[in-house]
Amino acid sequence: MFKKILIANRGEIACRVAATARRMAIKTVAVYSDVDADAKHVRFCDEAVHIGGNAPKDSYLRWERIIAAAKATGAQAIHPGYGFLSENEEFAQACADAGLVFIGPPASAIKAMGLKAESKRLMETAGVPLVPGYHGSDQSPALLKREADRIGYPVLIKASAGGGGKGMRAVARSEDFDAALASCKREAINSFGDDAVLVEKYAQRPRHIEIQVFGDSHGNYVYLFERDCSVQRRHQKVLEEAPAPGMTEAMRQQMGAAAVAAARAVNYVGAGTVEFIVEQRPDGSMNFFFMEMNTRLQVEHPVTEAITGLDLVEWQLRVAAGQPLPLAQDQLRINGHAIEARICAENPENNFLPATGTLHVYQKPACTSFERGLVRVDDGVRQGDTISPFYDSMVAKLIVHGQTREEALARLDDALAQTRIVGLNTNVQFLRHVVRSPSFAHANLDTALIQREEAGLFKQEPVGLAMAAAAAIAHALLNEKSDEGADPFSHRDGWRSHGVTQRRFEFEFHGELAQAGLTYLHDGALRLEVGEVSGPLQFSKVESGEGGIDIQFAGQRLTAAVYRQGEVDHVFTARGATQISAIDLLAHAGESHAEVGRLTAPMPGKVVSFSVKVGDKISKGQPLAVMEAMKMEHTIAAPADGVVQELLYAPGDQVAEGSELLKITV
Repeated sequence: MFKKILIANRGEIACRVAATARRMAIKTVAVYSDVDADAKHVRFCDEAVHIGGNAPKDSYLRWERIIAAAKATGAQAIHPGYGFLSENEEFAQACADAGLVFIGPPASAIKAMGLKAESKRLMETAGVPLVPGYHGSDQSPALLKREADRIGYPVLIKASAGGGGKGMRAVARSEDFDAALASCKREAINSFGDDAVLVEKYAQRPRHIEIQVFGDSHGNYVYLFERDCSVQRRHQKVLEEAPAPGMTEAMRQQMGAAAVAAARAVNYVGAGTVEFIVEQRPDGSMNFFFMEMNTRLQVEHPVTEAITGLDLVEWQLRVAAGQPLPLAQDQLRINGHAIEARICAENPENNFLPATGTLHVYQKPACTSFERGLVRVDDGVRQGDTISPFYDSMVAKLIVHGQTREEALARLDDALAQTRIVGLNTNVQFLRHVVRSPSFAHANLDTALIQREEAGLFKQEPVGLAMAAAAAIAHALLNEKSDEGADPFSHRDGWRSHGVTQRRFEFEFHGELAQAGLTYLHDGALRLEVGEVSGPLQFSKVESGEGGIDIQFAGQRLTAAVYRQGEVDHVFTARGATQISAIDLLAHAGESHAEVGRLTAPMPGKVVSFSVKVGDKISKGQPLAVMEAMKMEHTIAAPADGVVQELLYAPGDQVAEGSELLKITV
């Protein structure tokens, strides 16, 4: 076994690999960019080497620097994690040429399966069913459009070297094809250095089911069952579970055999995933088509670990060291059900726009053991860390296990309720909405679930104005009490020798202004009025827990944790979370709530292009510019009709969040 390995990645996967290595008494070397100098994975490993600037092309994609770091530190092998160089055959070959073990498949297997078009031709030869499409080498836009027209809309354009939803667009009409193709190619070249694409028929209501495979250098192969990854947004996975709901044993064996055959066809070694599109037949049976093979460990591998009780990173290390697979196919068993939720820095209510910022509060649910726990969190961040625009938006992975799917669902909802993040937008509450949705709860799954359930997934308010205001006021009063000294005249408890005392509070809640009145009664009791809701207010600190407050108001009782950031109170309850702002009217005197004629960047990133010029007339909703952030492209649309007055940046310029991009007259 290796004595020391270098982990050519960052974030949660670097920490994940290092944790198994530590358990196996293997020393680890981290690599890091400028912005990651104090990152969790750097501190978690035994050694660390700086490899360059913030952008991946200046650091985590510079394989010659990574190999030099491995040799300089005496590492014997390199684990690529996922993303970055994990599916780069040149890097795998360079490791071998340098006398280093690449903890993954041979370069030949990566080359054969890494390009989607090539792998589909290989599968077609092997008799594996394929989705109708064009996988040819002629990449002229005119030919690609003709092929799309021939296949019939809707079609899916996919980067041939892609993954993670990057370089992928669904196109519903012929007239939209050219713009979608150009965007795919830009995103593909930026993420993978290759702008080749393929075009496929976009299946209606498909499920995305993948098979985990493993091979060793002794010719042994197994499949470690399946994962359902159907719940997606922007072609990126949101929730993954194992086993797939509704999967029959016969279908599992059929798909597993096909996945193993795919691995054998390229003499695969190590961990890999064969992905299938699965459609439901009218008789209820399922039909599957090969989609692609990912020649690496997947983000969602923990759900497979949970149902098998195995450590897949340990298997990777043992196989890379020349050992045979630890178990044969007939020794593998499924135990219970596991679900993984990807917690991302993004705004679900604004088309899942990536978010950046500081994790001022980062409270995780109570976890059990790392490998076989009922609740597990894989992350690469700590409270106080900053989520930058240079890398993927994922903050953490929350994995739960239960004996049944229903038990796992309940455990996941409870763990999400215990997850508290303040400092930037996240999808935590959105994930709770998905988990509670009828479609997900009843396993009515397909890749369009989020769009289909849109009305019930967005803009839910689980707490309500009255209880949010009560929580904010209780938090403020408790803080005032803790600040009071021994001097009785410094107390702010509302006591008067005659009459009663009233206080007024101004709030902003979901864009609407609201008022609350608090009355101090002679017996020390409090009465609160919020809009048309009024009644006694009682509250007290919860001794156990992180700053919890027990609140009773208007016939309701709940325990809330309240965190103040600026003027915003972030309220977390078992029902869900919300934000309410206490407005200081004097502090905001003279401010305007509407800025006309300005269009600002919704996130930090790079300007890719403008689709308008000075003097153009524009209409509301018209695309004006394209920005790139966190390796994804985002279209900026006109907020109203008007005329373009000035473009303030040029393509290629980096801009900060809130920067004015262009001026328009309305």
